[in-house]
Amino acid sequence: MVSPMMKEKTPARKISAPQNRPGGKSRGGGASRARPLSDNLKALFDHGEARPERLAKRMAAAGLCSRRDAEKWITDGRVMVNGELHTSPAYNAAPEDIITVDGKPLTRPEPPRLWRYYKPRGLVVSHRDEKGRKTMFEDLPADLPRVISVGRLDLDSEGLILLTNSGELARHMELPATGWSRKYRVRVHGRVEAEKLTALEEGITIDGIHYRGVKATIDRQANSNAWLTVVLKEGKNREIRRIMDTLGYPVSRLIRVSFGPFTLNTLEEGSIEEVRRAILRDQLGLHREAEAQDKTGTAKPGKPARRNPTGGRPKNAHHQRQKTRH
Repeated sequence: MVSPMMKEKTPARKISAPQNRPGGKSRGGGASRARPLSDNLKALFDHGEARPERLAKRMAAAGLCSRRDAEKWITDGRVMVNGELHTSPAYNAAPEDIITVDGKPLTRPEPPRLWRYYKPRGLVVSHRDEKGRKTMFEDLPADLPRVISVGRLDLDSEGLILLTNSGELARHMELPATGWSRKYRVRVHGRVEAEKLTALEEGITIDGIHYRGVKATIDRQANSNAWLTVVLKEGKNREIRRIMDTLGYPVSRLIRVSFGPFTLNTLEEGSIEEVRRAILRDQLGLHREAEAQDKTGTAKPGKPARRNPTGGRPKNAHHQRQKTRH
């Protein structure tokens, strides 16, 4: 089925020649140094309690609301700390502080958790949509705690979305400095020239927006379309679609198959599965760091799950949602 995006006329775009960014080497497909976890995020994993942090941030971390909503609730006088009214979102709340919102106590932050979710096409990655379209969060199991997405996928894209109950963890995973790549299987129209894809490794600027080095390879070329594997180090809005449109290869299907060490694997469309706590800690380097400090053993590197070779939906997949384990 051809994506609705194929029916829209794409305006001409201004393209700049590939160039290296200031500060040294081109940022192609090479690995970058991983960004270490913040002390606050480590504390959440170790104790389930954050260090002193802004009141609005604490409310958002507890899953009560977004940080923007939290700031408004605070200035509206709905939040008390240790029985006293506080109207400044910048107030630093200590872990032992008792916070109440509309007279109800705020639950303490839980240790970060992570889920893999296969987002179907046609769902908006947002808690609310101004146009009234169905959102991804409406499709999640009712017993799931309040979660946020790590990055986004646009309406017509599908595949792996990571979900977490921790805003701190989501921000860490999204930052390019963390060094995690996003891998996609992409179907485009047209006969693809390999030289054009190779040039993308030096980056490309379209309409004044610079897209860092993109690694794209041809998996299969048919008469009128081709399947590509595309690897990004960042995730700007509609990045792959804009780049491929500019090259003259409109995208008809886009599937994210991995985000860092976490893969779609055999997850079925619309299904969700929690990442085991030990695996999450290992992939974030917490086990290795602890063992290096103790000097009591050698940490074993985490093994990413084996991906379905096609990168897409497994054959004979039944669209049956898996229950989330708590």
